[in-house]
Amino acid sequence: MSTFKQSFAWWSFSRAVRDAAAFLRQAREIGYAGVELLPHELWDAARAADLTIVTEGVGQIERGLNRREHHAEIEEELKRKLDLAVRYGVPNLIVFSGNRGGLSDEAGALVTAEGLRRLAPLTEAAGVTLVLELLNSKVDHNDYQCDRSAWGVLVTTLVGSPRVKLLYDIYHMQIMEGDIIRTIRQIAPHIGHVHTAGNPGRRDLDETQEICYPPIMAALTEVGYAGFVGQEFIPKGDGLAALRSAFQLCNV
Repeated sequence: MSTFKQSFAWWSFSRAVRDAAAFLRQAREIGYAGVELLPHELWDAARAADLTIVTEGVGQIERGLNRREHHAEIEEELKRKLDLAVRYGVPNLIVFSGNRGGLSDEAGALVTAEGLRRLAPLTEAAGVTLVLELLNSKVDHNDYQCDRSAWGVLVTTLVGSPRVKLLYDIYHMQIMEGDIIRTIRQIAPHIGHVHTAGNPGRRDLDETQEICYPPIMAALTEVGYAGFVGQEFIPKGDGLAALRSAFQLCNV
C-alpha cells in the first residue's frame, strides 16, 4: 500500500465549483486527505471537512530567492504565513527560485541557498517545511531557474536543513528531463512534496498522455516517501469525477 496520502490543488479543480464546502466534503469522501493552495476564506471549511491544508505559497514564481534584493520581502511574507500555517497545521510552504534574468545557474543556486538558509531557522522552529518548487521553463514558466532536479538538489544540499526540501512536480520534470522513476530513486531524501498532471496539456491522468502514473507511485512507495501527492491537473470534464479517477490510479 502507498506510504503517502493524496491531496488536490484547489486552483485547478474549482473553476466550475458552486458550493465549495460541499466539494471539499465530497473530495474527502473519495479519499483525499488534503487540499492545496486554498483561499484563506475556505480554510475553516476544509478543516470542517477533515482535510489538511497541505500547501500555501510564499513569494512569486518570477521574483524569487535567486535575488538578494527579494530576500527581506520574502522573509516578511514567510513570517506572516508561518503564523497561519502553525495555527491551521499546514505542513508545507512553497517557495520559488525566480527567473534567471541573465543570472548563471551557479550564481542563482548560491543566492537561492543563501536566502533559504536565512528562512530555515524560522521554519525549523515552527515545524513547517519549505519546499522549493521545480517548474518547467520550456512551456509554462519561461526563464524560471529551478527547472532541473539537479539544480534543486544542489540548492537543498547547500542549505542543509531538514526543513528545506524540493517540490518534485512530475508534470514539469517530465517536460524538462523525463526519467522520472530513476530520478525519484536518486533524489528521494530531497523530496518534500509531489505534484502530478498529465503531459502534454496538463490534463487528466489518462490514456491520452505520456506519463504512466502507477509505477511512479510505486517508486515513491519503494523509496519510503511519506508526504502528500497532490493532484494538480486541469480536468477535461467534471472535477469530482476526475479526482476520483486520479485517486484510484495513484492509490497503489
